[in-house]
Amino acid sequence: MTGQVSRKRGRPRAFNDTSESTIIQSLDRAMLLLKVVAGGNGMSLTEIADASGQSASTAYRVLITLQKHGIVEFDEVNQLWHVGVEAFRVGSVFLGRTSLVEQSRSVMQSVVSQTGETANLAIVDGAEVVFLSQVETHEPIRAFFRPGTRGPVHTSGIGKALLAFFPQQRINEILKQTQLKAFTDRTITDEAALLAELARIREQGWSVDDEERNMGMRCIAAPIFNSFGEAIAGLSISGPSVRVAPEQDVRLGELIKSAAHEVTKAVGGRLP
Repeated sequence: MTGQVSRKRGRPRAFNDTSESTIIQSLDRAMLLLKVVAGGNGMSLTEIADASGQSASTAYRVLITLQKHGIVEFDEVNQLWHVGVEAFRVGSVFLGRTSLVEQSRSVMQSVVSQTGETANLAIVDGAEVVFLSQVETHEPIRAFFRPGTRGPVHTSGIGKALLAFFPQQRINEILKQTQLKAFTDRTITDEAALLAELARIREQGWSVDDEERNMGMRCIAAPIFNSFGEAIAGLSISGPSVRVAPEQDVRLGELIKSAAHEVTKAVGGRLP
């Protein structure tokens, strides 16, 4: 019988040091700069330097290095920097680790067909929501979040749906990372009020972004769970408040919860 192949460790034994002294500063600057470029739709060197807090000369050297590996690209005509195809290839490996996006697609299409609104799939990263996939409605007025778009977790329907089912320790850690900034007069900016909202979400199984990020836009979301019963992603519908109106919340909430449960089952997950 063939023995199990021993694989080397991914880091030194008993290595738990995450202090600043272990960070490679040049790589850290490169990652920061890449995030800045990814957040724009074509940026000049000056814009990138200002947004990243780096000098133009330092930013340029980093960009040239990233360009060598295809991580960023330079538009000679417009003199703008963009994320490169190699960054997409690397990022796609993350999506390939799980069938989540693939398994969610047909469910999201069904949700759009039933509601007439845009369906979204997202995860929580730190104190932010990151959108992985979207199926758009054909309505002229609609929400749009391209893959990779980030947003504050406390203003997002998916963000709150996931927070509600996170362990308390993780919730506390996330709250330490965010200032609960107000984006509209409906944004929840008080920690006690947010915790009370999360308790309600746990009880009903779905959440509402009631114009908390953008006035005139509402979102209803529910969590997706893995095989350990842990909330790993969220499914939502979003649209203008005249269509995704408060009187529709219960109907749409139960619909999106059922859709999220369908994805949970498809990826081999279980409800907590």
